[in-house]
Amino acid sequence: MRRSALILVALLAFAAPTSAQEVGLHILASVASADRPAADRERDALRKPAEVLAFAGVREGWRVGEYMPGAGYFTRILARAVGPGGHVLAYQPAEIVRMRPAFLAEIEAAAAEPGMGQVSVVSAATRDFAAPEPLDLVFTVQNYHDLYGPFAAEGTGAAFDRAVFAALKPGGVYLVVDHHAAGATGLSGAGQQHRIERQAAVDAITAAGFVLDGESDLLANPDDPLTASVFDPSVRGRTSQFMLRFRKPG
Repeated sequence: MRRSALILVALLAFAAPTSAQEVGLHILASVASADRPAADRERDALRKPAEVLAFAGVREGWRVGEYMPGAGYFTRILARAVGPGGHVLAYQPAEIVRMRPAFLAEIEAAAAEPGMGQVSVVSAATRDFAAPEPLDLVFTVQNYHDLYGPFAAEGTGAAFDRAVFAALKPGGVYLVVDHHAAGATGLSGAGQQHRIERQAAVDAITAAGFVLDGESDLLANPDDPLTASVFDPSVRGRTSQFMLRFRKPG
């Protein structure tokens, strides 16, 4: 049996807490792809990409906008999950690229890898987020707090949420995963701690017209005190995270 097939069998067996049937073979196969870098695969146990994509409802043929894709960890999986009939728009905000130009080079390099032909990379202002065709999904992981951090001008968060609403099809999904902040802290942890209170995110996104369609504690970690910076060695890579699925009415 080929190595990729063995990995797929293993994923089918250990897709808990979401069953393999709920995840879907197209997602399991994308996670099991032998073309993914070893460093990415080593992160899967903590990041649970198959379950995250299943929660978002990712289907073959979907058009996906990924905001702030980093070096392409989820981009690689999304590209294979949507298949050759789908498309992934990797949107690297110009504000972040100005601070660290390598961010753009990294995602461009990922988009040039085998199996990534359905990925296009765009770098423009966060407020100008848009897509050439209506999207089925806008996807952002561990980045929503940055809309309220030091790189973002006043009003960036609200402007981005409105832009996402405009870019999605009626019924389209907006998937947000981010680091929990301690209760009643609102947006105050966005800059130094890189965290945001769950309710603050819900309030901001529903104000743009979205409906909260579901949430999951899949990435929760009760051992995270919710007060340290996400880059602190005591919690880095193991923060407690919320996962929220919003839907554009229609």
